[in-house]
Amino acid sequence: MTVLTIASAAPRPSFALPPALVAMGLALRLETDADTFFLSRLYASTREVEIAAMPHWSDALKHDFLAQQFAAQRHHYRTQIPDCAYWVIERAGDPIGRLYLEERVTQWHVVDIALLPEWRGRGLGTALLEAVIAAARGRAKNVGIFVDRGNVALHLYRRLGFAEIGETAFHLEMECETGADADPIS
Repeated sequence: MTVLTIASAAPRPSFALPPALVAMGLALRLETDADTFFLSRLYASTREVEIAAMPHWSDALKHDFLAQQFAAQRHHYRTQIPDCAYWVIERAGDPIGRLYLEERVTQWHVVDIALLPEWRGRGLGTALLEAVIAAARGRAKNVGIFVDRGNVALHLYRRLGFAEIGETAFHLEMECETGADADPIS
C-alpha cells in the first residue's frame, strides 16, 4: 500500500477540544503515517452495514474491496483537499476516531468525522460537532458537511442545526449557520 505523507504550508483550522472533552480524556493529535492501520480499520467499520448486505462476497473480496476504497478515499482527500487538518481522536491515549476539517472562506468544512463502533451512540460525536460549531462561530464561519443520504447520523446533523443546501445522487450538502454574520476571518 502506498502511504501518503501529509504536508502543506497552507493554514488549517485552528481548533482545540473544549475543556469538558479534555476532562473526559479526549485529545486530538495530527494524523501520521503510523496511523494507517487504525484508520483503515476505522474506515472499514463505517462500511459494515453496506458490506453485510453482500453475503455472496467472500471475506477476501470484502477485505480487498475495503482496502481499495480506503486507499482511494485517502488519496482523494490528500490530493484534492491539501489544506485539511487530519486529526486522530484519542481517549486516554488510544485512537478512537478521526476528525478532518478544512477551512474555507466562509465555513469550516467537516471533511470526515468517524468513531469506532464501541464509541458511537455515547454523545461523543454530538459533543465534537458542537465544539466545532462553537469554534467556527468564534471565527465568524459556518460549518459545512457532505452526508451520505443513508447515513444513520443524518438526524444528528439536522438536530444540530445543519440544513440541506445542495445534493448529489448519493450525498446531501449541509450547512450549519452559526449566527456569525461578520466578515470571515482568514
